Amino acid sequence: MKISHGRSSGVSRRGEGTFTGNVYLDPVLENRPAVAVNDVVFAPGGRTHWHSHANGQVLIVKAGEGYVGNRTGDVQKLKPGDVVHADPGEEHWHGAGGETYLLHQAVSLGTTTWLEELGEADFNKATQA
Repeated sequence: MKISHGRSSGVSRRGEGTFTGNVYLDPVLENRPAVAVNDVVFAPGGRTHWHSHANGQVLIVKAGEGYVGNRTGDVQKLKPGDVVHADPGEEHWHGAGGETYLLHQAVSLGTTTWLEELGEADFNKATQA
């Protein structure tokens, strides 16, 4: 059994390599590869690259506004209180809007497979629709 009493000590980790823009992660619980829980802050325009999780992912929106999209082109606006479930293997991205920040808690289950960057033109099209 593992118990997390909130944010781990230390500095926030900058999201690099698999994120676009300014993104910061605070680990809450890590028991990889089974589960990872992170509070993630996306500055305006910050977002993940396309990715999937072997056993799915749950996002709990805490503050700000943002978006989540999948390969079928389904893009949804996110606001505080929203909860997203990405099915196992579902390729998706998530992040802040172009002029807003987003804070969510990400519960990632199983191995994460990182894919290509969501390009600026595709991001703008998705968030302005």
